[in-house]
Amino acid sequence: MMNHFVVLAVLLPLRTCYTTYSQQESIVFPVKYLNISKDLALQQLLVEWDVGKSAHDAKLAMSFEIQVRRIDETTTVWTEFHNVTLDKSGKPLHWIWNSDLPLECMSHLVRIRSKAEASKIWSQWSPWETVLGLDTSNNSRPQIFPNEKIVEEGSDITLCCIGREGQIIKEFFLVPAVHVFNRTNSQVGLLTVKNVAHQGAPHITVYCRESCNEEQCYDHAVFFVGKPPDTPSDFSCQTQDMRIVTCTWSQGGDTYLYGRHSPKYTLSEEFSQKMVPCTVSCSDQCSCSWDIGQQRIYNITVTVENPLGKKTATDVFDVTHRTLQSCVNGRKQLHSKVYPAAPFQLWEESTDTEITLYWKHQNKGIELFCQTEVLQPDGKVELHNCSDTHVRYASMTLGGLQPYTEYTARVHCGAAKHFWRWSEWSEARTIRTKEATPSGKLDIWREITSVLGGRNVTLFWKQTPSFRANGKNISYEVTWEKVEDGSKPESVSFSSVCNSTRISIDNHSYRISIMAKNNVNYSLPSVLIIPRATGARELKEEQVNGTDDGIFISWEPKHIYDNYIIDWCNYPMLQPCDLQWKRFGPNTSSALINSAAFVPGVRYNFHIYGSVANRASLLEKKTGYLRELPPLHDPTVEKVELTFNAVTLSWDSYPTNESQSGFVRGYNVYVSPIQEDCSLKGSKKHVLPDDSVLCKYTIENPEEKRYTVKHLLPNTKYKLVVKAYTGGGETPIVNFIYIDTPFNSNMLYLLVLLVIVPALVAAICRWKMKWLKECCCPVIPSPNKSKVLSFKEYKIGSGKVLKISDCIPDMLAVDNKAEAQKLHPWSQLSSAPTEDKIDGPSSSWIYPNESEERDFTPTPTPQTHIWFENFAYSSHLGVESEPETLEASKPELSVVLYQPHYYFDIFNEDAASTPRETAGRKSSLRYISQTDVHCLGRGL
Repeated sequence: MMNHFVVLAVLLPLRTCYTTYSQQESIVFPVKYLNISKDLALQQLLVEWDVGKSAHDAKLAMSFEIQVRRIDETTTVWTEFHNVTLDKSGKPLHWIWNSDLPLECMSHLVRIRSKAEASKIWSQWSPWETVLGLDTSNNSRPQIFPNEKIVEEGSDITLCCIGREGQIIKEFFLVPAVHVFNRTNSQVGLLTVKNVAHQGAPHITVYCRESCNEEQCYDHAVFFVGKPPDTPSDFSCQTQDMRIVTCTWSQGGDTYLYGRHSPKYTLSEEFSQKMVPCTVSCSDQCSCSWDIGQQRIYNITVTVENPLGKKTATDVFDVTHRTLQSCVNGRKQLHSKVYPAAPFQLWEESTDTEITLYWKHQNKGIELFCQTEVLQPDGKVELHNCSDTHVRYASMTLGGLQPYTEYTARVHCGAAKHFWRWSEWSEARTIRTKEATPSGKLDIWREITSVLGGRNVTLFWKQTPSFRANGKNISYEVTWEKVEDGSKPESVSFSSVCNSTRISIDNHSYRISIMAKNNVNYSLPSVLIIPRATGARELKEEQVNGTDDGIFISWEPKHIYDNYIIDWCNYPMLQPCDLQWKRFGPNTSSALINSAAFVPGVRYNFHIYGSVANRASLLEKKTGYLRELPPLHDPTVEKVELTFNAVTLSWDSYPTNESQSGFVRGYNVYVSPIQEDCSLKGSKKHVLPDDSVLCKYTIENPEEKRYTVKHLLPNTKYKLVVKAYTGGGETPIVNFIYIDTPFNSNMLYLLVLLVIVPALVAAICRWKMKWLKECCCPVIPSPNKSKVLSFKEYKIGSGKVLKISDCIPDMLAVDNKAEAQKLHPWSQLSSAPTEDKIDGPSSSWIYPNESEERDFTPTPTPQTHIWFENFAYSSHLGVESEPETLEASKPELSVVLYQPHYYFDIFNEDAASTPRETAGRKSSLRYISQTDVHCLGRGL
């Protein structure tokens, strides 16, 4: 690539050198001239300057400060201190600056100042010297720089677009778009990309547009992102026939540069100073071959180069001594340079356990050492070595092989003396050994089903790891016979595709055997004894837990058994169920059963047998899941019984058997009022994802399928759901059932008693108010308001006196007590008997009872005057005069207009006295009345 230099020579006016001596012995040597050029290919500024002959003669150690700035920037973009010791040669000084911005984009300015290292005083700055960019030129359209369009991956790059004079760069961007730092809206647009990456696209396109829209306002450029080539690895040269040399190497990683920018390989020989006349071809490896000729020592260098760099590798060898001295990046190693051609024309001879392999080779006169690679059926590779002498063909015998088994073999050889490398591999040959008698035994198991009059035995067999068929046409022969009477055996044969059969036997003990057969012979028999049929004892099924690795089974070992068998079905829902079994030694009491068929949510049943002398007995039953899942479906509530404060739910038909995806451990009943959260007594809170709260009741017995929710409110809407839960939890709550609790009838009855009955009673009372008032609450008359006391003629003190003849009393009480005599000393009056004329049929008498017939027959006998006092509503009437002063008068007919009170207070005498009997008594009588008395009669 041609380098472009622009040289600018600036002769500065000669200045007189002077020396300033101070106490610090300061010396100043200003810059005499400055010469600046630029290398556009390398994007470098080359600066040359000098400080004059006197400084060189003094051999001073000088320091120079160099500054660089760009024409449109006021700040310095680069400052560097350059130290150098001058000599008397007087050669100018040089400094190179690598620009991160293409030098075409804008003009650059440089200035320098100097000082002696021992001095603290700098010289004056030289004037700014300018290196012009293309921003000052008159272009016909925008231009994008740099011109070199190959960019190394991972590097930083700054692009610029220079607009025409007077134009402004409006747009400047990349496709595909990457994160950039850009500056536009000036004549020069800048765009910086950090850590350029190859993004799968073959190139990056840069677009630039000025503020106008004409065709000459646009420009674009294409940049390729790639990598420099890797150093050729494994570079070596060798010969197989002492006539042709072949060099090979690995070409390294992808450079992402193709076509004319792709890596180019050249080989050169240093001793002859010539290019090697060979054509390079590359696929997995690169190679180049040429004739040896008369030269015996070679120093071969391979060079790989692309626009981003070049790498080399060297190989030195002497063909005469067949040794190599290789050099890659300065390291040397010795190798042999001759390797034989690959063996060819392979053939073999074989038995059931051996293969003899034969081959030919072309390397006459060279003693070889050969190696055979044998690929085993299990994928392992074995290597077998042998020596090959100068015969027309070589051979190798491989022993210890399996009968009727395919092996793949191939051979390669190397020089027995001065071994350097193996030849290429021969073609691979596949060989099968001969057939032999089957080795090992089959593993046999059974499933017994009782039927009417006997049993059906389903036999299963499989090949054990130690069994080998050792032949092509394999078949199986099953034989069974009674153990007791030695009857004639029965047998049946099956092809190799069968692994089970069903036979019918009676209830006697049977011996069953199976053998494998090929074209050579039978294998050893596998024997199974079916015991005599007996009543099967019922075993309780125990639950077991699964893990991520399988289902763990344990059992109680017994020393009488020589092995244990566990059987199960990989697909329990299928019929037949694909029975599987596994045997364990006598010292084993647990096992982890795993199968690729095991899936979560399926219940697997395991039977554990103990076997002795080929007789198996069932010991335990286990059932479990690899992992329990929530129930497949929720219980269906079949019956709902409602009361005003409780609801009873029933789900009797819900299954808890193996159809479930986990062991049903119990049930959760959720309930809540529709309009509010639930807080029923005796429940637990359960919060739904929507933050609503349900009441939760747990039933831990899976067989209990009935539950009563209590403490409900009457006349309320509730939502309920019953969820079964397993070891895997329960399904999310989605669907509810809804109920309405009825009214509380007891409350209705109470309402009737407390409201309706009293209201009815009140209505009746209001209707019969007068009668009820007279019966329950009679009006107590006031004595002062009584008509019988309206007479003013007779008074004792302040009280009025009424003659007994004026009113018929409703009750009389005879009081013979001493206290009454003391209180009323005048209560017994003695007067001359007189006859009272009765004007009417009525008279005043004592009525002991309401039902008693009243006798109104007048009695002509004389009567004693008796004083009556009503103590029910008045106090004792004081007596100041003798009762004899009272004037007697004839009694008038009195009429009682009220019902008498049913109360008699009879003292010392029977209450049931007739008027005739009481007429002759001389005793005080007390009149008691609680009702108003209305009397008709004459005045006193």
